[in-house]
This record gives sequence, C-alpha cells and structure tokens, in this order.
Amino acid sequence: MSYLMRNISGCNRRYLLRLLAVAAAGSGLLYSKSNSNARTTVSLKVPVPLRESLWLPLQITQDTFPRPSSLSSDPWQLGLLPLFSSRIGSVPSSDSDIKKEASEALRDDPKPCCNCLGRDTIANAAARIGPAVVNLSVPQGFYGLTTGKSIGSGTIIDKDGTILTCAHVVVDFQGMRGLSKGKIDVTLQDGRTFEGTVVNADLPSDIAIVKICSKTPLPTAKLGSSSKLRPGDWVVAMGCPLSLQNTITAGIVSCVDRKSSDLGLGGMQREYLQTDCAINGGNSGGPLVNVDGEVIGVNIMKVLAADGLGFAVPIDSVSKIIKHFKKSGRVVRPWLGLKMVDLNDMIISQLKERDATFPNVNKGILVPMVTPGSPADRAGFRPGDIVIELDGKPVASINEIIEIMGDRVGVPLKVLVKRANDSLVTLTVIPEDSNPDM
Repeated sequence: MSYLMRNISGCNRRYLLRLLAVAAAGSGLLYSKSNSNARTTVSLKVPVPLRESLWLPLQITQDTFPRPSSLSSDPWQLGLLPLFSSRIGSVPSSDSDIKKEASEALRDDPKPCCNCLGRDTIANAAARIGPAVVNLSVPQGFYGLTTGKSIGSGTIIDKDGTILTCAHVVVDFQGMRGLSKGKIDVTLQDGRTFEGTVVNADLPSDIAIVKICSKTPLPTAKLGSSSKLRPGDWVVAMGCPLSLQNTITAGIVSCVDRKSSDLGLGGMQREYLQTDCAINGGNSGGPLVNVDGEVIGVNIMKVLAADGLGFAVPIDSVSKIIKHFKKSGRVVRPWLGLKMVDLNDMIISQLKERDATFPNVNKGILVPMVTPGSPADRAGFRPGDIVIELDGKPVASINEIIEIMGDRVGVPLKVLVKRANDSLVTLTVIPEDSNPDM
C-alpha cells in the first residue's frame, strides 16, 4: 500500500484516501485488477446514498501503477473481504447520471408475486366487492308497535337486484315482524336506499333471496368457488356489524368442512366454513370473500363469548340452493331415512378389528342406523350396510349420494350394498320430500 501511495499524484491521492476511508467504514470493497502489462485498475463499489453525498468516481485508472512482483493474483491476498460484494462498472459522466442510477435502484425493489399476499391484496379484494355489499334493516314489533329492528347484511349478485342474505335476518321466525309485511330497507354503500322484498327463503340452510328494483345500474359481486379452499387460506368478511356499514375484517379459513353436529346443531347434517374473521351481530348475510374479490361463502353465525369462531355457508352449497329457488321456488331435499358415515382406511381397519365378519371394502358409506318407517326401512336397509353404488354409480361419500339424488323425489333408485361376509344386495328405494309442507 505504501508503494502504491508513493506513485500517486497529490490530486489522485486525495481521491484514493477518500475511497479508502469509505471502504474502511464498511461501505464498500476496494480491490485491484492487474495484468502483465503493468496496467492496474482500482475499483470501489459505493452504495448510491454515499455516492450522492461524496460524488466519488467508481473507477480510477493509472497507467503508471506497476504491479509489485510480491503481489499474488489470489483475490484473498489482494484484500477482498467475503462480507462485501463488488463489480467493475462504468464511470458516471455527471451528477445527473448518479441520481438516475439511484432512482433505478429504487424501482428494482422486489414486488409481491401473483400468489403472494401483498400490501394491497386485501384492500383490492374488498374494493372489488364492496359496492355490492348492502345493509338490511327489518322493523320488529308487536300489534303495530315498533320495538326495534333486525339488522343484517347482503350481497347484490345480479344486476336485476337479486340480493343474497341469511334467512334469519329477513324471515319471521317468532312472529315479531308483523310491521315489515315482507318489506326490507336496503342501503347501498354509495348511500342509495331501496325497499326490498323477500322472494325466497330456506330455513334449514338459513339462506334467503331479497329483490330490489332500480332504474340506475347496480353493482354486483362475482361468485367464486369454495371447493378448493384449504385451511389457512386468507379470507375477508364484509358487512354491517352493529349497524356499522362498510366494515371489513380479515382472517384465514380455520376449517373447510365443519359439521353442524360439531356445533351442537340438530336437524339435517350441514357443513360450514369456519374462519377467524371478526364476526358480530349485523354481519349475518354478508359475504365471505377470497383474495381475488370473489364471494366464497355467506357469513351466518359466530360462537357467543368466543373470539375468532365464525361460520359461513360455502358458496357451492348456496349456488345449488339458488338453482332450486329458480326451478321450484324452494329447496327440494329427498329423504331416505338413513344415518350415514363416510368410511376411510382408519375407520375400516378399526371396524375389522372389532368384527371379523365386516365386509372387505376400501371405500363406501356405512349405515349405522335406519329410521323406522322411512323409505330406507321399507326398501330393506339394515344397520351395518355399506353403500357402494347408487343409481349405477360408485359412491364414496355422503356428498356424492346427495349430488346423485339431486331433487328426485318419488323416483326409484337402485342401491348396491355390501353386508357381513361380503354378501352383495341390491335394494330399490323411493326418496320422499323431507319438507312437504314448505
């Protein structure tokens, strides 16, 4: 180094000293690149902010720098430090070039990938669907006296004014809504108000349809799919909790198939999406949204005195209900009178250990109970039967049975069951309407 300093002129020596000072402070890396022609290049990589403040050249070249024979070509012996990185680049011709390079460095910041959660991901999802989320208000009272209002949320899903919401928000369960006469006060995010009418409601699923009429265009929300949701997926709950319109909360999917029996709910078996989004009174009927801004569920309830335990009806189930509304004006549910359990490898293995006569199957639906007097009882079903085919199609889950039956009430269906000691039996069952009075 002393040899190097003696062969540098005064002006260039000052530049080199300033470069060495920066390198010693840990802001860059000084090294030399030499060749056999005794031409040596000294280069320093200086961060952009320091270059702007010091205005140092990136490269100094001196033809009079002979390389001492004692210097090795090994970069470690030339003073390269593994804690830094450097490259030889062109010399900025002016101060404007340096500032231009600094601005380009700022633009090179990594951006979130298309499948990553970015700073604006939730905000963008909420912005896509927000205008279609509405506040619903239903007067309550006795004998013509107003005692309060039922507050809920909904989503406009069609330009004709179709609003998707919860049945318990708009339907009279306890005879307390005589004042409403089927009319609902609907308020949009932009402040417009309408009078809505309940056109369809399904109490078992707690889904209802409200209709409004508008002379001006209405915002609509896009329905997504809930079949590919996984625990841990990000979701957004939107609505009007406690009458606070345009409220957004975010969280994740906690469970994609929470059974109604897990929640202590009687009646027919239903499945819900469980989330940890903040849900409160007034959120009922509002949309559960994915990060693409699509409705993937309808918020329906929360567990009282608990945080982060909210539940929504999956949008795939809701879409089927809407199709029933359009076709029949109500949901037609065929009833067989069977209690059924999906089988998996672990359950099958355990049942075989308990009973040596248990049939050899690797999938199917176990029938642990048959309702006396039901269509299944009349068809000859027995407890312990395993359903392996319905209407000529192999089945492995209750959902597949429901899908195949559809709304076929009064239509005979062939069922192949397997019994103890691997005996196969074909039964014919005629489903009945589970709600004939609706």
